[in-house]
Amino acid sequence: MPKHSTLCGFLLLFFVGLTLPGLAQKPILDVGLRLQKTLNLYNENGLSVQYSHPTLCYDKLYFGLNYVTSRLGTAINSNAIKQDNFILSGTWMFRPQHVVRPFVRLNTGYFHADYEYAIFDDLDNTSMLLSPEGGVCIETHLPLKISLSMGYNVITGNGVNGAGTLFPLYFQTTLSWNVFKK
Repeated sequence: MPKHSTLCGFLLLFFVGLTLPGLAQKPILDVGLRLQKTLNLYNENGLSVQYSHPTLCYDKLYFGLNYVTSRLGTAINSNAIKQDNFILSGTWMFRPQHVVRPFVRLNTGYFHADYEYAIFDDLDNTSMLLSPEGGVCIETHLPLKISLSMGYNVITGNGVNGAGTLFPLYFQTTLSWNVFKK
């Protein structure tokens, strides 16, 4: 029994010590719009959420969730294929406290294309996503951030093996607002 109490006490002190340095800083929650252009294909737009916690490489390591779709881009009022990207990401920001900050990001997720007609049912319309990305983030004196980057979809297809509308190279711009910053 004493070993159990010692272990619990040690773990309690460890987690309290881990959280104390971050109590003076608020977490960062950037919420915004992501505008994405696939080279030689569609404009896809959507929502982006990025989070950094004060006790975990504060303002360097971000975890993100993005939804990007052609439904809010090229497919508006057109016959373009409606496709959706659900993306989880991990981002490492360099040069904290600078206005211009380079970053690298690794995205993973799920892709779905809605071909709409039964004639296309035999074609692959889903895929896993895996894409490295690199770019710069510009931090303003407001809670506004502007991120510009280029990414490469490692998993692509030709329509028979993999989704045919998932092209490799894309460019993106994200305009986000830190909702915790006053």
